[in-house]
Amino acid sequence: MRKSTRSVSRTAASSLAVAALALVGFQATGQTAAAATTAATAKASSVATCTTANTKVTVSPVSRPINHLLLKATNTGTKPCYAYSAPFLRAGADAQAPLAWVDESTPQSVLMLEPGGTAYAGISTYSPDGEGGSQVKTLGVLFTDRNGNATATEKSVKLPGGGVFFNSAAAVTYWQDNAADALVW
Repeated sequence: MRKSTRSVSRTAASSLAVAALALVGFQATGQTAAAATTAATAKASSVATCTTANTKVTVSPVSRPINHLLLKATNTGTKPCYAYSAPFLRAGADAQAPLAWVDESTPQSVLMLEPGGTAYAGISTYSPDGEGGSQVKTLGVLFTDRNGNATATEKSVKLPGGGVFFNSAAAVTYWQDNAADALVW
């Protein structure tokens, strides 16, 4: 009987040791996950929202597709910034509403621009399906914050060729990481 008590005691002791090691491993994993979460939070807090204060905006004509412009936003700041969603664009000083966003162009994730990095948005200026329209000389650009709201300061950019024709079908894509993807829509 004594032998069986010893083997039960050894088995129980082994089980307790395994359970203790598992608990220590679980706690270490939890600590590692907490450290990773803290590091990710610290990195996220060091990333700003792209705005007209930390980003240079330019617009240029493209040969294809027709009736399109390419909007470039280059991070001029010293830390990374997020280019959320799509820019709010005001075609001309008298514009009543921003250009529509091309929902099909939504990227899989938010675009983060390292210092010197560039984001691209394609602008379709008009379509035969659109109504009205006028020659526009400037484009007002506002960035978007993480909640989808416009940031505070608008940047006015002169359009190429002394002006570009816009009508009601004008639209802008979401920010893309390359010009080719921005000009697909």
